[in-house]
Amino acid sequence: MNPRTPTGQPPQGKNRAFPLKKSKIDWNLFKEWLFKEYMPVTAKDRLRYALKYHQFLLSGDLSRLMLMSESQRVHTMKALSCLSKFLGIHEDFKRMVKNHGLKWGSKRGDLLIIKRLTGVTDPNEIFEWIIQVKKAAPEYSCFMDFIAATGIRYNEAIGSYNLIVNLAAKGRLEEYYRNEVLEHFRFKEFFIRRSKKLFISFVPESVIRKILEKAEPVDWSKIKKAVAWRVGRLRFADIREFWASYMTRRLSQPEIDFLQGRVSMSVFMKNYFNPVWIRDLKDRTLKAQSEILMKINV
Repeated sequence: MNPRTPTGQPPQGKNRAFPLKKSKIDWNLFKEWLFKEYMPVTAKDRLRYALKYHQFLLSGDLSRLMLMSESQRVHTMKALSCLSKFLGIHEDFKRMVKNHGLKWGSKRGDLLIIKRLTGVTDPNEIFEWIIQVKKAAPEYSCFMDFIAATGIRYNEAIGSYNLIVNLAAKGRLEEYYRNEVLEHFRFKEFFIRRSKKLFISFVPESVIRKILEKAEPVDWSKIKKAVAWRVGRLRFADIREFWASYMTRRLSQPEIDFLQGRVSMSVFMKNYFNPVWIRDLKDRTLKAQSEILMKINV
């Protein structure tokens, strides 16, 4: 039996080779599929790495991945995983990963915990960094309040912020924001993705009013460039981690996971979509958010 093609059957054997030439892969269709399944920034990253390293997958030899830096290897594996799914050879790809002893995790769990424990010795560091950014780049002050209050991922914060601005301009903000709740689940194409699912965020009306007063969308790359140039270190991921730690004062771990998008759609509908429960969670979250906002608006 011939080695598998996207429409054929998988070959037998430990190391497989897939005799597909670059010209045989419909890259335009693959790009379309990526942008349907992932956020634009993630889709671009997956496409870039797939174009550069697709021959590793097609040859059945992933040995060169072991010579890459940790970050480059993980990015490449994610891209090749996407491409293997698109080509219908994902089971073979998983077998190759196992045979080569490749690991998906970027760090051992215990080392990651140690890094986080030693990374921020003073919780006020994050507050001070946010204040520094707001002073150095005042045009992004509203966005910094927004991401600090919600604790969501940087890309999600950009998308949510701009959706607020765009819907408000059309007089449709109530489709997304009501009773101090951003209902992300109503816009599944933006927030309910394959591996990252964001359902709701609680946001004080004061933060929304500031965003609407500015009424301008923000750009993903411009913010990072402005912060890097005027402040130096980028700490948006630290804000998310700090938010989760800070919220333990008032929220349980499952509640924090829910608000940061670490639960599945089925778990959300079965256990969390309860108006009474949501109201109680909102009250406790807004209290903690008010404390954060007071510390970064001095």
